[in-house]
Amino acid sequence: MKLFYSSLFLCLSLVTLCTEHSQAQSTGSISGSVKTSDGNAASFVNVSLKETRKATTTAEDGTYQLKGVSPGTYTIQVTFVGLRTQEKIVLVEAGRATTTDFSLSESAIQLTEVEVTGNNKAVTLGKATLAPLDLPQMSGVVSSVVIANQQASRLGDVLKNVSGVSLTQQRGGVAETFSARGYSIGIAGAGGSIFKNGVISNTMGFPEASTLESVEVLKGSSALLYGNVSGGLIINMVTKKPKFERGGEVSMRFGSFGLIKPIVDLYGPLAKNLAFRVVGTYETANSYRDVVKTNRVYVNPSLLYKLGQKTTILLQGDYLKSDLTPDNGIGSLNQNQDAIIPNVPRSRFINTPWAYNKVDQTSGSINIDHAFSNTWKLTAIASAQGTGVSAYGAGVPNNNVSATGDWTRTLSRTMTRENNATGQVNLNGRFSTGSIGHQVLVGSDLVGIVSQSTAYTVNYGVGKTSYDKINILNPGLYEARTDIPDATATTRTTSPSTRLGVYAQDLISLTDKIKVLAGIRWSQQRTVQTTILNMITQAETRGTAETKLDAAFSPKVALMYQPTRMTSFFGSYSNNFTINTGVDIYGQILKPSIVDQFEAGVKNELFNGRITANLGVYRIVNSNFAQMAPLKADGTANADANVKEFTGQTTSDGLEVDLTGNFSKNFFFITGYGYNYMRYTRTSLIKGSPIEGERLTNNPAHTANATIFYTFDLPQLRGLKLGASAFYTGNRFGGNNNTYGQTPEFSRLIPLAGFTTVDVSAGYTYRKVSILAKVSNLTNTLNYLIHDRYSIMPIPPRQFVTTLSYRF
Repeated sequence: MKLFYSSLFLCLSLVTLCTEHSQAQSTGSISGSVKTSDGNAASFVNVSLKETRKATTTAEDGTYQLKGVSPGTYTIQVTFVGLRTQEKIVLVEAGRATTTDFSLSESAIQLTEVEVTGNNKAVTLGKATLAPLDLPQMSGVVSSVVIANQQASRLGDVLKNVSGVSLTQQRGGVAETFSARGYSIGIAGAGGSIFKNGVISNTMGFPEASTLESVEVLKGSSALLYGNVSGGLIINMVTKKPKFERGGEVSMRFGSFGLIKPIVDLYGPLAKNLAFRVVGTYETANSYRDVVKTNRVYVNPSLLYKLGQKTTILLQGDYLKSDLTPDNGIGSLNQNQDAIIPNVPRSRFINTPWAYNKVDQTSGSINIDHAFSNTWKLTAIASAQGTGVSAYGAGVPNNNVSATGDWTRTLSRTMTRENNATGQVNLNGRFSTGSIGHQVLVGSDLVGIVSQSTAYTVNYGVGKTSYDKINILNPGLYEARTDIPDATATTRTTSPSTRLGVYAQDLISLTDKIKVLAGIRWSQQRTVQTTILNMITQAETRGTAETKLDAAFSPKVALMYQPTRMTSFFGSYSNNFTINTGVDIYGQILKPSIVDQFEAGVKNELFNGRITANLGVYRIVNSNFAQMAPLKADGTANADANVKEFTGQTTSDGLEVDLTGNFSKNFFFITGYGYNYMRYTRTSLIKGSPIEGERLTNNPAHTANATIFYTFDLPQLRGLKLGASAFYTGNRFGGNNNTYGQTPEFSRLIPLAGFTTVDVSAGYTYRKVSILAKVSNLTNTLNYLIHDRYSIMPIPPRQFVTTLSYRF
């Protein structure tokens, strides 16, 4: 399969390179630039010929090019959501290039205000900044306008606006895990799928979403550009950038359970070629959960320097200090070994009252963009991030709470550190071979991750092996301890890993209607042998796991048919790979599993892009799912779960629908629906193997979202804003998947019913002052987010939040 698609890619390249040069002599071209009224580049604006279907979008520097235009007189049209359409008459001659520039009546700020309400902006996470209709996979963009209108603070609040994506777990109340297309997206690590400004990011302690410019999502496999990432989706958080116009906003947010959150956003020029921006927030709050408290500080400074006309240098940094109360939810009762959700108040807290989880995170990056010409650009990125976590509290109530609610608590003291470093170089260019256009991307990236984990022993007291006993159903039954025992650091384990990738991609415009996207990546991931430091003797030893080197090719090929410049049908094949642990029956380290994905869909931009309507279907098959081998190499029975073979399979089928509208900056709506069926489709009938046909946990069959906001322009109601949002998460399983021959033989699944939450908002703006209020979970719906079988977290009840802002 991989050889076939690689050969197809090479054949397509040869065909385009062999196109007769005479085609270029019989046609002409049109190129130019589009700028705003204040002289800034107008990126991602639609440029088309009124008499034909030829169309394109401007690049980031505002330039455009239309190739292969037959001689004649045409009307060239510039359009964008919310902009005044502009037209010019041009004469095209054979073998000659015609230059036509446009100046919009809107300023850069006005253009930004229009852009951020829409969903038709190119997803910058794709590295090649393809136009939405040229991207052969489903995607989503949640803008700062949506984030502000919904008064979202957490990444999970934002991603509810993307079809098929759901928040399925909250790990100990200090991190979020998402599900998409049957796959979980974790917080960090070598296989992390959450990025900030295009580089890998650790999201422990919750990233600050309220200060973001946007959140971008690429669904399905993105291994071509990012290597070992989830087959479900890629998430990119885009921070706010400096501006050369002075301005800013200060706001104060108040809410239920003592929420106080000031937010400051300041930007402007420091010199002719130098601009700054500083975004920051402080948050303090209690919770609907007893004892739980939050204290957070976040600061995001940035500088933008224009080094001449062709080069820009962007420096960005951020700092997060988070002090959260760790919270494993309400626990579960083990009745006949089944996990039962206890009937207790939503506020019931079962950790120790002194438990803490402290996160310190610092990151910095430099982006250098250099335009060699209007069609070729080089981007270089270097970044680093350090995340430290110090936590102490009760261990997880995992299968050790009795049917009557008794739980003997032990304590868990942890200290971890993760340092990430990324280097990335991308070359983007556009050229033609005859009448065939190319938009190419060639690049390489290197990611280094060093993780440190310190282990502790806890001194419970003379003769004691546990902390205390409580009853989660009746807290007054036993007297709980309140002291904080000493914990002694014993060992510190350091685990380095690196990811290296080289990739190339070409968007080939065979005709005005037919395009091909083809590319391939070679990835190498190196997991270095761990080192273990004895914190008492200071002696250092090597871990037992050997250094592991994994490599894989990740091809992608897609065919697009665009019958009009507003509609695109696409079909694609791509794959991604997952790293496996364990060895085969011959003692060799397991190779990565290759996961194949097939996707087809249609995208529409209607009414000049004011409405987008997209539909996609997919199948993701891991036919190399590693599971425990039934026999050893000598034919005897295997009882070692670390000895595996590639005989299993999982299959994920699904559908996603998006319908968004942006009739003006006063009115927008977002709707989406996702269906997924992720299950084991082939397994061994031996003890320890998953049950064939069983759905994987934490994957809702159905999800849906709908949001609408309207700001009145009528004289009597001018400045009044009304909005509403509804989010549905369907039936799913929490807990753990079952295995053949498991002990005990009771189901480990925790069935969860579907639920809907409804939020309503109202606000008013007078000149530079605005106030916005929201009631979330209006119906006070009760449901749960579950991690494994222990972190059973009730969703938040009905709450109130309001934000008072001043913009200058």
